[in-house]
Amino acid sequence: MAGLTHASPTVDAAVPLPLQGRARRISPGFEAWRKFRRHRMAVVSVVILTALTSAVVLGPLIWRVPINEIDFTARLASPSWQHPFGTDDLGQDLLARMLYGGRISLAVGFAAMAVAMIAGTVIGAISGISRGSVDAALMWITDLFLALPQLPLLLLVIYLFRDFLKSWVGPEGGIFILIVLVIGAFRWMPVARLVRAQFLSLREKEFVEAARALGATTPRLVIRHILPNSLGPVIVAGTIDIAAAIIAESTLSFLGLGFPPDIPTWGRLLFDAKDYLDIAPHWALFAGAAIFLTVLTINFIGDGLRDALDPRRVM
Repeated sequence: MAGLTHASPTVDAAVPLPLQGRARRISPGFEAWRKFRRHRMAVVSVVILTALTSAVVLGPLIWRVPINEIDFTARLASPSWQHPFGTDDLGQDLLARMLYGGRISLAVGFAAMAVAMIAGTVIGAISGISRGSVDAALMWITDLFLALPQLPLLLLVIYLFRDFLKSWVGPEGGIFILIVLVIGAFRWMPVARLVRAQFLSLREKEFVEAARALGATTPRLVIRHILPNSLGPVIVAGTIDIAAAIIAESTLSFLGLGFPPDIPTWGRLLFDAKDYLDIAPHWALFAGAAIFLTVLTINFIGDGLRDALDPRRVM
């Protein structure tokens, strides 16, 4: 017995004790964040967009100059310590008007994106899970809206209904609701086609067939199994819709059919500055730079989300 030695089970020293006997699990959210943060421009864009959003939300609490305070002695003044962004033709402080208008421009972008996402997801899901005449009819309506000229119809609808909504809700609220609904109504079609394509692919997958074999109803298949797996491309499309909505609002304001003159959105500031580009370029420069920077950062964020939410892409 003295020559016998007690043999103990071997333990791989390279494997930490807490991980022995079980595989390390990484959540899909953590994996998406790991991919996203490797996209440097997307991370930088998140920082810039967060700073820009914080500035327009919290800026008026720090820079307390009234947006409608008229000072003809400072008319068309260049940027200075007293007026960091200069003044307009009435001597109004452009920094205060930029901060106030940024709230409206960003709110229009996010609200119109929500309208387009909800409408597009519902229509695309119904079309993708259905077969026959329902799918054909919904895609016919989608193709019809895609074929319509958007800008002339935007101008026509706003021209016809803006006075009614102004009298019903008020000048600012009425125009906000009208612009959000109109822009959202003309941005849901790409989302619907994208969701439909995802549904057509996913409804034939094995996990959907297994759920159907276990007795899952069609609404349960859509809500619990298919829709969550199709949201990645939809989120990416939503970021593009935010940028498109901000540009559309700026275009309408630039054409004089957006918000009233006393509501200084970024597009309205560009419209008011167009006659003074030769003597006061700062008036248009800061508003244009804000629109450009916002749209650019949102597009980079969408690019990063596309890479992060693509399961076939290894980073």
